[in-house]
Amino acid sequence: MSDLLAALLLGILEGLTEFLPISSTGHLLIAQHWLGPRSDFFNIVIQAGAILAVTLAFRRRLWELATGLGEPANRDYVAKLGVAFLVTVLVGLPLRLAGWKLPETVTPVAWALVIGGIWMLVAEHYAGKRGDVAAVTWKVAVLVGLAQVVAGIFPGTSRSAAAIFVAMLAGTSRRASATEFVFLVGIPTMFAASGFAFLELAMDGDLAGEDWGSVAVAFAAAALTGFVVVRWLMGYIKAHRFTGFAVYRIVLGALLLALMPGGA
Repeated sequence: MSDLLAALLLGILEGLTEFLPISSTGHLLIAQHWLGPRSDFFNIVIQAGAILAVTLAFRRRLWELATGLGEPANRDYVAKLGVAFLVTVLVGLPLRLAGWKLPETVTPVAWALVIGGIWMLVAEHYAGKRGDVAAVTWKVAVLVGLAQVVAGIFPGTSRSAAAIFVAMLAGTSRRASATEFVFLVGIPTMFAASGFAFLELAMDGDLAGEDWGSVAVAFAAAALTGFVVVRWLMGYIKAHRFTGFAVYRIVLGALLLALMPGGA
């Protein structure tokens, strides 16, 4: 398989899995086992493509918030987005600098997929008993920030899954409202994480020798695929539960544990 084709497939896979609650890390780990490992810079760039996708998908909502700060409801919502982001940074950055993160190898990622899938089933069951609540509270904002930190420490957890279901359990039981808040918080969070990782690589001199053609192809593929996925998901969850994604996670994690026990 050519390098460009492999890069295209990895970019598409990133776009497909970054915002679905099924763990992009777990899927990229599996794919790179067959398509060959990629540099940290490559992985950062394709994630940046996904960030661009969600920014474009929510461009109208972002514009509405930016131009409507004169309205108390918009100011309140933006403030809660800011709190969730700050919690992620203030808690997550010290942990990142201290090296608190499980390795991105098969076993911990597989267990995270299984446990996360079970968590999703339990969380949606209890959230369903709360009724249809769209409001985002300060409690939800803080817990979403903490959930993003947990997802960063445990690869395979899925940032979107951890944060969405924490939000639903904490009070924002309407799936679409919880998902929108998590996706909007994810924009500055992922920009910051990618920018920080890029600076680390640049300072260490690890950017030399990159195949820029493959990087560009993967970035474009992740952006285009991610945009389609986000738009589809926001329509899908208005009438469907997350149960299928949870079952998929459990089955995939179990298969990884069975077929690649102790694998790297």
